[in-house]
Amino acid sequence: MSTWNAAKALEAFGLSASEVNPGVFDGKEWKASGDVHEALNPSTGEVLAKVQFGTKDDYERCAANAVAAQKEWQLMPAPQRGEIVRQIGNALIEKRDAMGALLSLEMGKIHAEGKGEVQEFIDICFIACGLSRSIPGQVVPSERTEHALMEIWKPLGTLGIITAFNFPHAVWGWNAAVSLVCGNTQLVKGAESASLVTIATQKVVSDVLKANGVDGGVAVLCQGEGPVVGDAMCRDPRIDLLSFTGSTKTGKIAQRLVHERSGQTVMELGGNNAILVMPSADIELALRSCVFAAAGTCGQRCTSLRRLLVHEDVYDELKPRLVEAYKKLPYGNPLHPKTLVGPIHNKAGIELFERTVQDAQSQGGKVLVGGGRPDASELPSEDLANGNFVQPTIVEIDPHADIVQEERFVPVLYLCKVKSFEEGIAINNQVEQGLSAALFSTDMREVFAWLGPAGAKQGVVNANTSCSGAECGLAFGGNGSTGWGRECGSDSWKQYMRRSSCAINFGKTLPLAQGIDFS
Repeated sequence: MSTWNAAKALEAFGLSASEVNPGVFDGKEWKASGDVHEALNPSTGEVLAKVQFGTKDDYERCAANAVAAQKEWQLMPAPQRGEIVRQIGNALIEKRDAMGALLSLEMGKIHAEGKGEVQEFIDICFIACGLSRSIPGQVVPSERTEHALMEIWKPLGTLGIITAFNFPHAVWGWNAAVSLVCGNTQLVKGAESASLVTIATQKVVSDVLKANGVDGGVAVLCQGEGPVVGDAMCRDPRIDLLSFTGSTKTGKIAQRLVHERSGQTVMELGGNNAILVMPSADIELALRSCVFAAAGTCGQRCTSLRRLLVHEDVYDELKPRLVEAYKKLPYGNPLHPKTLVGPIHNKAGIELFERTVQDAQSQGGKVLVGGGRPDASELPSEDLANGNFVQPTIVEIDPHADIVQEERFVPVLYLCKVKSFEEGIAINNQVEQGLSAALFSTDMREVFAWLGPAGAKQGVVNANTSCSGAECGLAFGGNGSTGWGRECGSDSWKQYMRRSSCAINFGKTLPLAQGIDFS
């Protein structure tokens, strides 16, 4: 059994189980004046702690301090900013187990996945530190005598970060680490139902800034409700870029509000991800990947597998093995080392799960395994009886059914039969979302066709590995209604900076471009 419990995890971050925890840090003090929110444990339904949310006045104080702090922060040499971000990564290494446990307690993911989420923040801190010494520019030849053309990248200003409940810690890191080394300050609003993790993360970041003598306004937090704090962030012209992770419906509203004021956005929205299994596939490899991708985090990852497209030649081989693997999935307390599936995050998720199963059946779907909630007798301990547990479910269904075109953030996997590689690609691409997809095939012609221009349309396109989960070294994000945003590695840093194209005359004459004579 894990040595972690609620009291120990809260204590690791100076959080109180008995007193109200302020959810606002304005760069100078922890002080909130809004409604009090109960942070719940989805495994038991118990109240973990209470958090006081921010008001519009609290938000105004945070935003003003972040903007003011940016003036000095942008002048600090980038390698020095990178060193501070590296220290944030080191601080998180010390808190990895504790933060992972807090994620298990508040979000519901198993401890191994919770620690993995913290590792994502750590990894991007170290990537960003390296970036701080290598942010590139360009010098290109000029057509004019004694002229040079240069491209220079500068900080954007102040970044707004709105996180989602499923990865409240990692999403913060993907944006913050890179943006901070680029010279921006930040204002964070975490998912309301992941407030404790959000506050704990802010405490780690703020402590590192303070230890380095940096203005706390470089990273501020205003935890609160979407219509209050989130709406203010969308409309505030001082927020130069808003990074939003969440549903497609809400993301489109946020995107419109930001763009109406000519602000910039990084959107990471819905997925509806697919795996295509071909006859030449390593079936054991595909099986293990599909189970993790569909059932991991109780089907609540942005990259969770929703649609499993299996070629008819191997369909009857994979189907019973997949069902059997689902029957053996151990669900229960996410802090228990043998648990693989924790609870769904909230009561609304249970309702959506039950409605999704019903809708799939009404559209011709057949439930192969799961489909409901486990009896209390099936749970490993009595304290889980009031938890948000559901049975990971497989529904055999036509890939063109209306419900298959939607993304519903619950552990329901649609199993679909395809007749050819070409049909598999077409079905993979027929949905409006475009986050991740994977192919299982040992035919290299299929692999490279899948990766090519007429292949998978998603932003994350894999072969012979899961569609779920990603490494920080590459850019992460999706196309279509997933939002087109990119976070983490590669050249994602460009979104957090503004570009200046510069012409420098170092001579004594004034030749004009395109050979124009204006004498």
